[in-house]
Amino acid sequence: MTEHAPLILTLAMDERSFTFFDRQRRRYFPPDRNLIPAHLTLFHKLPADQHDVLVQDIMDAAAAQPPFPIHVTGLRSLGRGVAYTFESQTLSAFRRALAMRWALWLTLQDRQKHQPHVTVQNKVEPDAARTLLADLSRGFAAFSVVAEGMSLWRYLGGPWEHIETFPFVTNR
Repeated sequence: MTEHAPLILTLAMDERSFTFFDRQRRRYFPPDRNLIPAHLTLFHKLPADQHDVLVQDIMDAAAAQPPFPIHVTGLRSLGRGVAYTFESQTLSAFRRALAMRWALWLTLQDRQKHQPHVTVQNKVEPDAARTLLADLSRGFAAFSVVAEGMSLWRYLGGPWEHIETFPFVTNR
């Protein structure tokens, strides 16, 4: 039943940046495996039975956080894919506060050090991934995106179902 499916929390970014990453993902991800849009995952598996508490916590966190820049610092190999890497002290502190609040519910994956990234290729042969990493690295120059909120999703065994987006407060 979908109401028991785990929840995923991602960072919502400005439209121009999202469009860039999503186009990259559609271009380089195997089409039959590309079931979701480009995203920066904050938490991979939150408990569905805590939905109401999670939503309230997300609403409270979003209401207290203005939009902020995040630096896209480079590219990294995923072995069978490629991701853009991100750095932001604000993002690290923001996620850490949620992780502390939800500590009892976090899986091992979500307890690990958060390494923010957007995957634009995965599930390909390692040679194809190495080639793309080299190609994208050649023309790469660091840039920034704007974190504008969070999106909550339900994991459906491959595809995700969007539940709601929680914008950061813009008039603080």
